[in-house]
Amino acid sequence: MKTIRYVLTTLLFLTQVAPVFAEKISLRDLSAYLNGIKTAQFEFSQINGDGSISEGKIYIKRPGRMRFEYNPPNNALVLASAGRLAIFDDKGNQDPVIYPLKRTPLAIILAKNIDLASSPMVVGHKADGAVTVVSVEDPGHPDQGRVDFVFIGPDPVLRQWVVSDASGGSTTMILGDFQTGMALGSSLFNITHNTNSRRD
Repeated sequence: MKTIRYVLTTLLFLTQVAPVFAEKISLRDLSAYLNGIKTAQFEFSQINGDGSISEGKIYIKRPGRMRFEYNPPNNALVLASAGRLAIFDDKGNQDPVIYPLKRTPLAIILAKNIDLASSPMVVGHKADGAVTVVSVEDPGHPDQGRVDFVFIGPDPVLRQWVVSDASGGSTTMILGDFQTGMALGSSLFNITHNTNSRRD
């Protein structure tokens, strides 16, 4: 119930703040905001396509590294590292499915130098009051899906993203408050290390 209340409160907040600011945050300002994030960790609540809710924590170490760690009993894990995106299923005893990171929308926020204005992967940029949405997709590989990154203004804060797959399904991830600037060990993101750990 606590998670459901948090999700509903966050969605209500996104609706209520919309009339306060009407100016769309520029891609330049959004890029500067994202480039300022070197390391970060934050909790998330994920609304799945079937209406169920999952929780977990995200770790970011730019450039190139991210970890989606789900809370038990869900044992799923998603890692971005060394130019690859590894997806471990929730059974915890199988090798991951591997994709080239550069072919996924997450590559754009994990780049060494983020420049949303010049990236061909940015296929949309719109605003609704205080909410600015940047849509990201690899034009050459639309089967990898699209991500809508949702920022709240006027000083940009990334609050959620919506992942849409090629079949029309979508998953919404609502992000908690960011903690930034901490030291994060490389083993958190190492695909081989995590694969071996899950086999034990």
